[in-house]
Amino acid sequence: MTATLEGKHAIVTGASSGLGRHFALTLARAGAKVAVAARRADRLSELVDEIAAFDGHALPVSLDVTDPASVKAAVEVAETELGPIHILINNAGVTQAKTALDIDEADWDNVVGTNLRGAWRMAQETARHMARLGHGGSIINIASILSFGVTRQLATYAISKAAVVQMTKALAVELTRDNIRVNALAPGYIETDFNRDFFATERGKEMIRRIPQQRLGQVSDLDGPLLLLAGDASAYMTGSVITIDGGHTLPLV
Repeated sequence: MTATLEGKHAIVTGASSGLGRHFALTLARAGAKVAVAARRADRLSELVDEIAAFDGHALPVSLDVTDPASVKAAVEVAETELGPIHILINNAGVTQAKTALDIDEADWDNVVGTNLRGAWRMAQETARHMARLGHGGSIINIASILSFGVTRQLATYAISKAAVVQMTKALAVELTRDNIRVNALAPGYIETDFNRDFFATERGKEMIRRIPQQRLGQVSDLDGPLLLLAGDASAYMTGSVITIDGGHTLPLV
């Protein structure tokens, strides 16, 4: 992959596993220096070593997006150790499978507090940093196809991700004056270690058959959209939401 982010510094939240881990690797391979941030700090050392193996540069940062003090400290550490932050991948998130009538206050606070309020904190704090230094930047929020539709037992997740899309648009309007672009990725069903076994079941296979491309997405399918929004090729894009779902959200039924 051609290095297109040389000289750029990025923060990736939720980088200890899954999509966040892959996003950090993708940015590092493209030449960016990356602060990899997560609550599970022990998992970050393996990622830092993997990035160092191809001569990339990564900084492990402890971060809990539900804690305002942790968010502020993480951005400060990234700036001090890497330099001005040009890119934020706002990826940290959680989900919980429960029916709407079984969701209690703690469930709501956990999912919405992490996926929406936590993403807001990171976007706000990083944007303050970008505005203070005056260099602009790119904030990429990770939404979902459940931002646009719903499925059973994922009400809080769908609500939080729909709000992330609206947050993206609201911030895009306000932050353009500081040359900060705010966009979002909305992945569909992407195969990971966490869902691979489920999609091998009959129920999982039936879900795959409903995708027009008849396959799960691979993490590599997100690389092009991620690098587009992170780099200068998207200089005239803000408030955009790119859906990567194999056509999943297209059918009416």
